[in-house]
Amino acid sequence: MTFLDSAIFIIYVIGLIAVAMWVSRTEKDHVRDTSDYFLAGKSLPWWAIGASLIAANISAEQIIGMSGSGFAIGLAIACYEWMAAISLLVVGKYFLPIFLAQKIYTMPQFLEQRFDHRVKTIMATFWLGVYVFVNLTSILWLGALAINSIAGIDMVYGMVFLALFSIAYSLYGGLKAVALTDIIQVVMLVAGGIILAYLALDAVSEGKGAIAGFDRLLTALPEKFDLILEPDNEHYMSLPGISVLVGGLWIMNLSYWGCNQYIIQRALGAKSINEAHKGIAFAAYLKLFMPIIVVLPGVAAALLYPALSKPDMAYPVMMNLMPAGLKGLVFAALIAAIVSSIASMTNSIATIFTMDIYTRFKPNKSQHHYVNIGRMVSFTSLLIALMVARPLLGQFDQAFQYIQEFTGFFTPGIVAIFLMGMFWKKATANGALVAALASAVLSLVLKLGWPALPFIDRVGLVFLLCLGAGIMVSLLSRQVSSKAIDLNKVSFITHSGFNIASIGVILIVGALYTVWW
Repeated sequence: MTFLDSAIFIIYVIGLIAVAMWVSRTEKDHVRDTSDYFLAGKSLPWWAIGASLIAANISAEQIIGMSGSGFAIGLAIACYEWMAAISLLVVGKYFLPIFLAQKIYTMPQFLEQRFDHRVKTIMATFWLGVYVFVNLTSILWLGALAINSIAGIDMVYGMVFLALFSIAYSLYGGLKAVALTDIIQVVMLVAGGIILAYLALDAVSEGKGAIAGFDRLLTALPEKFDLILEPDNEHYMSLPGISVLVGGLWIMNLSYWGCNQYIIQRALGAKSINEAHKGIAFAAYLKLFMPIIVVLPGVAAALLYPALSKPDMAYPVMMNLMPAGLKGLVFAALIAAIVSSIASMTNSIATIFTMDIYTRFKPNKSQHHYVNIGRMVSFTSLLIALMVARPLLGQFDQAFQYIQEFTGFFTPGIVAIFLMGMFWKKATANGALVAALASAVLSLVLKLGWPALPFIDRVGLVFLLCLGAGIMVSLLSRQVSSKAIDLNKVSFITHSGFNIASIGVILIVGALYTVWW
């Protein structure tokens, strides 16, 4: 990176912190309460919700990893983005109205309202462990790897910088600071990605433009544009054919976008249900767009640099196409995505610990006290992640795959619990606990006993088994839970704008798979 690149990056860092401090200011004599800190005072507009959903989702593992998958597999990896767009709409229409009607702060709080404190405590403890020791450590470690490969900065210094940057702009203002600055992060991410995608395609066409470059990719590497992989494809285990449209990928997406505190917290902080719906629709269209800026450069790298030592080098190598100044802009966009994810994760950790664990033991403290506890938890979680990142992930060449495998053990049970809890009155706490336990046990049994079963298919099969186990145990109790959701009191009606946007997303995804089946 040149001096100009570094100067642009430093200006971005200082500017973002300044904006975060400005949006975090409060009126004179106003004491920040838990709603302010954890749910942005339920004041988030649609554009902040949509941008924040994407900024929280896209981090180093997505940018570097999906670009690497574009290099190795091709456009088929975009199924994670395109199916997520449809999943977002399902969550917005059917999950979110129930959550908002329950007036919850956290996902474990919903589980307590619907089932009992046992389910809440078990799942809150599980989520805290996964968020700190799996998600937060992976974002820091893989983010530092990206910084190291692009700027040559030592891994430890890279992780410390990411942690301090995150603290500087998010610790004081909470979710409001994160969400309202995420629009800057997303603009940076999209702008930098478009520039890189254009330069990559222009390089493929040897200076004849992006359209010519895309045509050459289609001609030279047609196999990279197969969206549905055949069983004889070497990457079939990662993307098992039609299952990416009708199988376990749905379960993974519904768990991530609909049952995940780290993500859904933005929608819980919306001004209204209509603002939340508009924000979710905005995020869905951004998800449709993401493969252009994260997958396409990897496909281009397969033609320009076919001898790369490993696929995950594709994005850093393609950044070398950037002239001075623009490289600093794209580097800033990459850091924007990483830091936003860190800030979002620490805020969710603080929310679950404070509202689901701490308040149970200290129920009568002031709102100011709980906010300070949240800040302490955010800071502490970062310290723990910094200390354990290298021991946990340093020995893995493909850390992200191991992370997906670990979380995938629990994803089927989580979705089964939430679906039963929301839409079936006879679901009981014991049924939920059995579904949660069955998820881990059955996933391990199938992984060891049926190694030829693709990961996505295993998730789908375990979900069906967990759902069956939860239903069976609930029916054996022969009672209707007094905590069941009264769906007659929940409005699932969505405004015309959301409906039109939803049809548009479905048509676009359908067209993409029709063209490149």
